[in-house]
This record gives sequence, structure tokens and C-alpha cells, in this order.
Amino acid sequence: MIFPKLRRRCFLVAFIFVYVTNLADFSAGGYIGVSIGTDVSNIPTPLEIVSILRSKKIRHVRLFDADHKLLAALSKTGIEVIVGLPNKNLLKIGESRTAAADWINQNVAAFIPDTNITFIAVGSEVLTTIPNAALVLVPAMQFLRSALVAANLDSRVKVSSPSSMDMIPVSFPPSTATFNSSWNSVMIQMLRFLKNTNSSFMLNANTYRGYTQAAGIFPLEYALFRPLSPEKQIVDPNTGLHYKNMFDGMVDAVSYSIEALNFTGIPVLVTETGWPSHGDENEPDANIDNAIIYNNNLINHILSNSGENRTNSSTSVLDTVNAYIHELFNEDLLTGGPVSDKNYGLFSSNGSIMYNVNFIGVYSTDNSSNEGPIGVFCVANATADSTALLDGLNWACGPGSANCDAIQPGQPCYSSDIISVASYAYDEYYHRSHAAGGTCDFGHTAFLTTVDPSHGSCVFAGSSGSNKSAGQGTLVGASGPESGGPESGVLPVVVVPTTCLLVTMLLFVVLV
Repeated sequence: MIFPKLRRRCFLVAFIFVYVTNLADFSAGGYIGVSIGTDVSNIPTPLEIVSILRSKKIRHVRLFDADHKLLAALSKTGIEVIVGLPNKNLLKIGESRTAAADWINQNVAAFIPDTNITFIAVGSEVLTTIPNAALVLVPAMQFLRSALVAANLDSRVKVSSPSSMDMIPVSFPPSTATFNSSWNSVMIQMLRFLKNTNSSFMLNANTYRGYTQAAGIFPLEYALFRPLSPEKQIVDPNTGLHYKNMFDGMVDAVSYSIEALNFTGIPVLVTETGWPSHGDENEPDANIDNAIIYNNNLINHILSNSGENRTNSSTSVLDTVNAYIHELFNEDLLTGGPVSDKNYGLFSSNGSIMYNVNFIGVYSTDNSSNEGPIGVFCVANATADSTALLDGLNWACGPGSANCDAIQPGQPCYSSDIISVASYAYDEYYHRSHAAGGTCDFGHTAFLTTVDPSHGSCVFAGSSGSNKSAGQGTLVGASGPESGGPESGVLPVVVVPTTCLLVTMLLFVVLV
């Protein structure tokens, strides 16, 4: 028998469950994939690459060519694949229907259905890198599409071509953005093709490059998806939209540019975005701390929802956006360009991990892997206000559920120095909650570093890259007292009796 008070609670739980379940159908976000370049000196074997993808739960990949061994290794994995036609092959395909048909037969039809090929990326940034090939770009797309139709594959494989943000001379404010008018004739042909074939506009949104080229106009926080202080708000003066990050501003600029040519309903697929973990001496912001922050925040941003978080207004032209992180491996064999171009990888050129990212996202309950980034530490900022540090420490050891036993009197990490004990608590929380989306912020009193603060018998969680006491399947606050405490709207965990679950299931069946 369910007692009256418990019965009321059960029906409340059931109602909330049904409401949230239905709400989730309308707020689902996009997906995150990764690109795989092969200019790597000691690249893992195709089977090893697939093993990495599975271990990271990566379900979408972009290949820059049609590597047959890798396409075969991806067979029967269910992983969705974008196959690339390299720029060097563009002229041949764009001038010959026969060549296009042969390419489809050899590089696409031969692997379907076992390998789940969903897109062909025709060239990459063609108009801005090899403008002499402009006249054959759309014909190449059309010939490849015709070959897909002939092979009865047009319903499952779409054709598009990645463009760079360099196509838009002035991308901010987004509402006035337009494509370079010298390419209007080509862009109109391409957009008409995409519209008629229900394909997507592929965009390489290099946020790091956009940030560095802006030369201080935009704050680093804006590029890294970090909260902006009131005096740093980025507002489109024409629409009043408050942009919370550069990524969304870029996507909106492309959407407005498409509309400026009188096309609507063409989704934007971000085929390349990321942040380098190393750069030249004159590239101080290309570092592993920023790479970790950018990619993890990008993932949570894309997976969390598709529109509301991007602006303060529902009138934004943005729709669900999917994105591919650039890239899986550092491409140490790339020639030309800055050092940062070679260091976008989540893994080094020999296959060892550079840093950890959570492709599952903050809302997943699948925390089968609760490892935090190996060799990365969340520590207190020595310049932070001591009261703010104390608040962060108390939150980490309290609502944040960090294991703070080691900083108690008589324990190996005990200290009278607030910086030292706060650093331990911050790092313990960060590694405990990382798999569920926990970040390193604590009211702007913490930062990520690769310098190990462990000393003597006081070993920080980041030294091993994991915390064995981490909870499983619990959504924890993401960033400390300002964004993860009860005051920020994170719901407490409720223990529900088994009887309530039965009531919930019955109500769900009746109402849904």
C-alpha cells in the first residue's frame, strides 16, 4: 500500500517524468563528430583508429579522402562517415561525368551498406584556397549526385562542399553578413543545388583563427564558450541578440549570408572546428588548457540543446547545428602555416592521448568511463580573492561532493594555505565530475594547468587522470558555486521508491 503522502509524491514524480520526457523531444540538440586527417608520421592502423572511436563513443567522422582501408575498418560499426574528395581530384571530377561515376563506384558504392557513408565533401574551402577551380566546383557536385542517383544511393548519401569563414569579409554583426560578392554566381548555384537535394551547407568554423584574426576585438572567454561579464557582452546592434560565444556568431553569420542570397531552409553543418594545444611563440593562446576548455564546452553546447542557449532570443536564425571537432590526431607532416595548424589533435601523431574530452555530453547518464584528463589539473588562482576561494572550497567539499578527506588536519594534503587546499578540492571535484560535464571555474577562481601540484604523499586526482570514487550517472553542477550550486537551478538528486517507479510507468503509458 502507498501511504497518502507518498502517493502524492509518486504522482508528482510521475508527472515530472512525463513532462520532461515530452519536453526532451523538443529540446534535443545536435551531434558531435571528429575529423581524421592522415598527414601523420606514425598514424595508428585503421583498426586501432576504430578502436579509439569506439572507446570515445564517437559516432560521426569526417575523412578528408576515401581511404579504402579505413572505410573497410569502419564497416558494420554504424559510425556515420563523411567521405572527402580531395581538392587535387576536383578538376577531373568536375569535367567528366564518367570520372564522377567511377569515383562513386570505387569509393562509395563499393562500401555501402556495411560502411555507413552519409555525405560526400567535395573539396575543402575551394573558393578561398584554389579559386581557379571555382568553375568546376558545382559541376563536380552535380556529377557526383547524378552518379549517386544512378546507383540508387541519392536518398542516403548527400553531397556538399566545405566553405571557410573567409567567404564572409565581415562576419560581425551577423545580421549584416554577406558572402564575398565576387563569388555570388557560384554561391547561388551551390545553394540552389543544396536546396534542391535537401543537403546541408558545410562550414569550416575555425574559432581559434577567428579569435586571433580579430586581434583583441573579442575577449578570449567569448571564443572559449566561457561566461562573459556584463561589460564584455557581445550584442548585434541590429537585432539586439546577445551572442554568448563566437561559434554561434559564425554560424549565424553564415545563415544570414545564405538568406541574403534569397535562400532559406538550408541547414548549416560545421565540418571543422577546434582549438590547437600548441603554437608558435607568438601564439600564446594555442595551449592545452584552452584546447580542453574549448572542445569540452563545444560538446556540451551542441548536445545540450539546439537554439535557446545560443542567444537570448528565439528569433535567431539558428537551428539544430551538428559539428565535427578538428581533429583526431596532430598532423605533424603538414607543411606551411603556423605551428598551431599541426596541433589540433585530441591525440598526438603517435596515437598517445593529448587530453581527454567527453563526447557523451553533460546530460548523459552513461558514465561508464569517469576518467578526467590525464596530466591536467584544476587549481586555484593565486590572485583570486580569499573569500571567493573559501566559497569555492566550501562548495566543492559540500554540494559539489568532492572527497576532501585528504585536506583535513593530520592528512597528507592539509595546509593552512587557502590556495593549496582549494586547489586540491577543485581538482578532486573536476576529476570526479568530468565525465558528467564538470568544468573548472568556481566563480572564476580556478584554471586548468598541466603543472602537477602534487607534493610528497599529497597526490592530486589529475596525476592518475581518474577518480575511483566518482559517482555514476549523476548530473552534477558544472562549474562550482556560480553555475553548479542549488541557486543556479541544478535539481537535487531524489531517491524514488520502487513503487513510485511503477506508478510512473503506468502514468507514462496512459498519457504519452
